[in-house]
Amino acid sequence: MNKIVRVFTSESAVNPLVAIVLGLLFGALIMLAGGYNPIAAYGALFSRILGSPYDIGESIRAITPLILTGLSVAFAFRTGLFNIGAEGQFVMGMTGATFIGVKIHGLPWIIHAPLAVIVGALVGGLWGAIAGYLKAKRGVNEVITTIMLNWISLFLSNYIVNAFLLEPKQQRSYMIQDSASLSIGWLSEAMNHARLHWGTLIAILAAVVFYLILWKTKQGYELRAVGHNIDAAKYAGMNVNKNIIKAMFISGVFAGLAGVFEVLGVFHYQVVAAGTPGYGFDGIAVSLLGANNPIGVVLGAVLFGGLSYGSAGMSFGADVPPEIIRIVIGSVIFFVATQGIVKWVLIPFYGKRKKERAS
Repeated sequence: MNKIVRVFTSESAVNPLVAIVLGLLFGALIMLAGGYNPIAAYGALFSRILGSPYDIGESIRAITPLILTGLSVAFAFRTGLFNIGAEGQFVMGMTGATFIGVKIHGLPWIIHAPLAVIVGALVGGLWGAIAGYLKAKRGVNEVITTIMLNWISLFLSNYIVNAFLLEPKQQRSYMIQDSASLSIGWLSEAMNHARLHWGTLIAILAAVVFYLILWKTKQGYELRAVGHNIDAAKYAGMNVNKNIIKAMFISGVFAGLAGVFEVLGVFHYQVVAAGTPGYGFDGIAVSLLGANNPIGVVLGAVLFGGLSYGSAGMSFGADVPPEIIRIVIGSVIFFVATQGIVKWVLIPFYGKRKKERAS
């Protein structure tokens, strides 16, 4: 019991919580400056998140892709890579799953749905591996390649939908086959038709897999070693180039899965999009808030997903522009990144603890 208490009162655990509180307070100051009531706004926000079974279900639905894109970015960070391309990998995973879901007929659910998931995940992983290959073989910085691949993925996915999947007179693909759907019908009905799906469970399992790969396998040790020190990894006989490509592939798989479940579990079709959905970029913030730790990523996704979904409540319930919540989220990221400010706020707390230990 004492060990659990020490974990939750440790500096690594307290600092993000203080950063969240400071972000909320800063958002409240912005609302006051704009003439809005922050108490009413935050009340409306949390009422929107927890106000009904439907809202709870939709909050979970909004959290799910952020867990996976956050894991994608965090995995790359842990292996010494900066994956800005989770957005593109998300889109390509979505496209792969849509293609299988629409084009293949006559398969039972137990085969069709897993096949669509696997293909979408592999497409996302291969899209990430392109950036890994260019870095390993040509020395091209992954930040540049992943940003460029984001735009390529958007227009490539639009071409695939237009050329092979487009429903006539619509700006979207045909609906996927029922045998490829990952929606949970009975649970959705129980929660007033919230769009719940099996992807949420798989996202939690993905966080476990993240931990097992990096900290419980020889391959994970090599990936982390390459991320910490490439020269030392080479001296130890590790294949650095292979590990870089592998790390980006696994990172892309996580992001690809996020796109897969948005198609198979939420919308059941893919649109011809004017822009990317943004989950990959939000995943960067989730990863930073979670300190690139799988448990932290899940908690960060809960915060970001909940705030994003609840922002509509602020708009309708308290007449506060939903953009305010982006200020709150940005403030939280700022305070997480500037640990010096958080530690300065916590100086009295830590000083008191030191005195108690000394006595």
